[in-house]
Amino acid sequence: MIGLFGGSFDPVHHGHLIVAKVAAEKLGLDALRFVPAREQPFKVGRHRTSAEHRAAMLSLAMADMPGFSLEPSELQRPGPSYTVDTLRHLREREPGAEFVLLLGADAAADLPAWREAGQLRDLARIAVFARPGTPVADSPWISAVIEVPAIDISATEVRRRAYQGLSIRYWVPDLVAEYITTHRLYLDPE
Repeated sequence: MIGLFGGSFDPVHHGHLIVAKVAAEKLGLDALRFVPAREQPFKVGRHRTSAEHRAAMLSLAMADMPGFSLEPSELQRPGPSYTVDTLRHLREREPGAEFVLLLGADAAADLPAWREAGQLRDLARIAVFARPGTPVADSPWISAVIEVPAIDISATEVRRRAYQGLSIRYWVPDLVAEYITTHRLYLDPE
């Protein structure tokens, strides 16, 4: 079973990596692929860095994480990036594979508004991250709920810290922090 964890990852941070690792362990995944969106439909025009920068940071973050990889299919298509299109592409490319879509509780709550939402559960199982104190909506689409630790790190806060010249060490993997500094990312106000 292959886990698919999509998002902006603008930038990827330790919270993303921790919940991904917990999901891989609890679901017994054979592999977990991070799927950076070229352009999320709900964030059109609001990504702070290019898809290429976000993919590069993801690759750096996963460098020492066996079983984790980058799934570039959304980067290879023009945006916006719709999950249903990605799942169809992966099903066509890998017809025997079993996929599980990993979502945060907030994304799962918006699931009915997604493009062709009714098709999603025909293309993949859906597992939702449940943080302490955050309810997961009851839905027939959800096949698993994964209890994950509450990690109070957000990409918004990482970007704010970078903009203010504060350290982002321990917020993101060291190689990602170096990349952000080298490429002078997140230096403009939001």
